[in-house]
Amino acid sequence: MSKYFIALLLIPFLGLAQTSEKRTISGYITDEKTGEKLIGATILDTISKKGAATNEYGFYSLTIPNQNVILRVSYFGLQTKFIEATILQNELNVSLFVVKEMEEVLVNAKRQVENSNSGTIELQMDKMDKLPMIFGEKDILRVLQLLPGIKSGGEASSGIYVRGGGPDQNLILLDGVPIYNASHLFGFFSTFNSDAISNVTMIKGGFPARYGGRASSVLDMRMKEGNMKSFNVEGSVGVIASRLLVEGPIKKDKTSFCISARRTYIDALFRPFLIAAEGVDAGYFFHDFNAKIQHKINDKHHLYISGYFGLDKIFVKDKATTFYDSDGTARTQQTKSKLQWGNSIGSVRWNYKINPKLFLNTTGTFSSYNFKIGFEDETKIKYTNGTKGVEKYAFGYDSGILDWGLKSDFTFIPNPDHTVRFGVSETYHTFTPGISYLSIKDGNENYSQENGSRTQYSHEISLYIEDDFRITERLKVNYGLHQGSFLTNDKFYSIPQPRISANFMLDEKSSIKIGVSRMAQFLHLLSNSGIGLPTDLWVPATDVTKPVIADQVSLSYYRELPKNMVFSVETYYKKMNNLIQYKEGVSFISGSQDWQEKVTSGQGWAYGAEFFIEKKKGKFTGWFGYTLSWTERQFDELNFGDKFFYRYDRRHDLSLVLAYDINDKWDIGVVFVFGTGNAITLGTQVYSSAPNSAFSTYFNEPTITNFEQMNDYRMPAYHRMDIGANRKKVKEKGVSILSLSIYNVYNRQNAFMITRETNDQGNPVLMQTSLFPLIPSVSWKFQFDFEKMKQAKLKNTPK
Repeated sequence: MSKYFIALLLIPFLGLAQTSEKRTISGYITDEKTGEKLIGATILDTISKKGAATNEYGFYSLTIPNQNVILRVSYFGLQTKFIEATILQNELNVSLFVVKEMEEVLVNAKRQVENSNSGTIELQMDKMDKLPMIFGEKDILRVLQLLPGIKSGGEASSGIYVRGGGPDQNLILLDGVPIYNASHLFGFFSTFNSDAISNVTMIKGGFPARYGGRASSVLDMRMKEGNMKSFNVEGSVGVIASRLLVEGPIKKDKTSFCISARRTYIDALFRPFLIAAEGVDAGYFFHDFNAKIQHKINDKHHLYISGYFGLDKIFVKDKATTFYDSDGTARTQQTKSKLQWGNSIGSVRWNYKINPKLFLNTTGTFSSYNFKIGFEDETKIKYTNGTKGVEKYAFGYDSGILDWGLKSDFTFIPNPDHTVRFGVSETYHTFTPGISYLSIKDGNENYSQENGSRTQYSHEISLYIEDDFRITERLKVNYGLHQGSFLTNDKFYSIPQPRISANFMLDEKSSIKIGVSRMAQFLHLLSNSGIGLPTDLWVPATDVTKPVIADQVSLSYYRELPKNMVFSVETYYKKMNNLIQYKEGVSFISGSQDWQEKVTSGQGWAYGAEFFIEKKKGKFTGWFGYTLSWTERQFDELNFGDKFFYRYDRRHDLSLVLAYDINDKWDIGVVFVFGTGNAITLGTQVYSSAPNSAFSTYFNEPTITNFEQMNDYRMPAYHRMDIGANRKKVKEKGVSILSLSIYNVYNRQNAFMITRETNDQGNPVLMQTSLFPLIPSVSWKFQFDFEKMKQAKLKNTPK
């Protein structure tokens, strides 16, 4: 780090010398109804015109003239307050009330003109109900896919691909803990129960220095803390799943809890029919469980404990079949198969207000992801002489990653022009990149074999410092340095990652922003595209596979328009080095060699422009987003060393989202999406690299393709329209919402997969497989507010 950069980072501390005739007032801003901390609430001194915003923990610090002042406190959707702060007052906690007549908006563009970071989106969770939902399930990631620069992987994918990056390049945080697999139902739903989430921030460019470890984006989500004031129960019943949330005070204004759960009942619906018709006991389900407890020790100390547990499981148990040998020996055979994957995370967080200008958050974290697949073929033998025997053949495959972490984050606000953040973190990774095992039992003979990669252990250490600095009334800069280090086996990497974003306000309604950042990623995801299973393997950077380094520059223009509309256009260019991919003809299951022998390294490019126009308020709201982009890859050992388009390169991608409030009871929503088809490889010949192997027998996986050029064929364009309507009833006991949705309303047969087949005449043809036709769905959401119920009971009780 140069001496000039160090001097630049010391600039905010010089502000301490300028505050001799001023005082600092600090505290928390909360929701009056629930006691929840408000992230991004603003507090403004109406005299000096200096302001501050609450951090991700609801804390603010504002240095003001040493005199009586009037403070303006505001947050979107809540009633603005004007409060007099006397000359003797240095601590001020503020609670804001819900606005009775609130105009709706989904994407919060508030402070976009003044925000120094480009490419940042805040999603308003309580507005998602207006959009159409497939199977009655509202999904955070599917809403994000409707925004420019964020693409889906396909029809059955809740994964997100941000500005040319893969799904592994997204840092997905839940209460500050990384989640490694964010999908249920083979990618069709995300793992996040939206009822349990209070705040969602998506960053796709202009990255603040406090974030690190991924190359393309940050998705920072915060769980609800629990209602400090009264008990609340809400939930919904849908076509394939139901969910329930319970929150309330353990000790009012002191300790609260929030618990939510979601489970599908696909197995319960179809399992009896399979058993009755085919004699097969089979099913699939997924479930989620979120829990959080917050405790206010005093005004300076707060404690939080949270956890999330999710699991997908498929099981198949064939009907037992008995047949007889020529000598009368009876053999009863039965096959069992299973597939499961899931995440488990936990955190313990301590907030400490050291003084009015310095805030500390310390978090201990745990994160685990596991994938297991296997089958067992068992034959019970009964010989004619009455003796019995067993023959058993079993195959399985396990992989996963386990993290333990500790981090401390400081927020220092010397004056209203500087917000300085700095911190340190350490994560201990345990990688199980993939182990396959085979077991055979034949009478008294036993055989077992285990192949795959050995377990690897790594340490990831990060240091950062950043400053959000208002240089003039028109110019604001966020600059900093993230220093990431990684130790695995005997290899040590240390990569400085400078970041800078600048915002120049042309006037009160428009601004130009520029962002330059370097991101380093010490983890790789090996993706296998040959089968539709979540068999991706997390592996560390080693002396063979170096860390991914992504350099990105972006330039954007924001403009507030008349009639509550906002327009933005953003261009970007990103270069990615040290990407890895399986070599040709290799997959996660093939061979017994270590994973490092199966991969090749390369580079990638992504560039494009994103256009966005949104109507934020009124009965009629919505947005139009369009992305024009290119994404390319190049590997020396793939495609003859030539560049090729990434599978998820999508030249044109647009979305139209509309919502209209008909009256107090009814609202409707419409979503239309269009995207250029994915780039795929259609080989001249496909065959298995491991014929007659256990895996190819059960899962029919082709692993070698003869082709002329990778991803040389475009699938047909994808487009779809969804329509939904909601009927809302407000009663004394709570709220009831009936939602009706139609997915793919004009029944577009979008291609999920295209294969080369042979027709009856022996000629080669292309065959398209489609997944989802027109799908109607209905769901019912309910909410019971026990405080309202109590007040209604008292009102109706005779005096």
